[in-house]
Amino acid sequence: MAKNVQRAARVKVRPGLQVSIQSDLGCQRANNEDSYGYWEPDEDSAFEAKGRLAIVADGMGGYEGGQEASRLAVESVIQSYRDLPGNDPQEALLASLRAAHERIREHGVAHPHLHGMGTTCTAVVLAHGSLFYAHVGDSRLYLIRAGQITQVTRDHSYVGRLVESGVISHAEAEHHPHRNILTAAMGTSTDLVMDSPARPEPLQSRDALILCSDGLWGQVRDPEILHAVQTSDGDDAVLDLIELARERGGPDNITIQLLRMS
Repeated sequence: MAKNVQRAARVKVRPGLQVSIQSDLGCQRANNEDSYGYWEPDEDSAFEAKGRLAIVADGMGGYEGGQEASRLAVESVIQSYRDLPGNDPQEALLASLRAAHERIREHGVAHPHLHGMGTTCTAVVLAHGSLFYAHVGDSRLYLIRAGQITQVTRDHSYVGRLVESGVISHAEAEHHPHRNILTAAMGTSTDLVMDSPARPEPLQSRDALILCSDGLWGQVRDPEILHAVQTSDGDDAVLDLIELARERGGPDNITIQLLRMS
């Protein structure tokens, strides 16, 4: 088990889901520009309509700007999703990311020393027995099901475009010198480019979801993530993955949320 990570606070979770969250500085950063959040309503009727919301955001724009952008993203998405009326989780999630995007942009204008601040944001909702998500940037969502791991989101990055167009392979992308250049982020431009599913993914018993910043997937391969989740309990699996990323240099902050269905 990892010994050096910062343990996250426990979150209140209804039966049916195990939630494990950890965030770590890594080995080369003085400050953590990642943020995360988990929320579910206290009232049963609201829980039926809204379900569970989990988010990971990885800020950019320097120490203060990155921290502030990711914090605002998580805070704003949770607040907007909680308060929006209606019973369409996907539409509410998209609207919440748009609201967070505008809030970050306005904050940057009001504080010129934070010019250039932005963040990735990967947010999922588990509701009505299905997975909904909205995504911008290169944090990732993985689905682990029946012994297989699938990257659900695509990376909004220069290297991601090269892979999609067939110019380079996934293996070459892992070591490409420009793999961290983003082509979309929250708060950095007028328009917000997001990915979301055409239809929700029905969830199955024993499914597991991983939300993570690139501090994890940049150092730890997908089969290794799968192995950790299959062979260890929730908290131990997350701690082991963070320790593995640290052993390989830990050049960036490392944030992981593991959601495991019963």
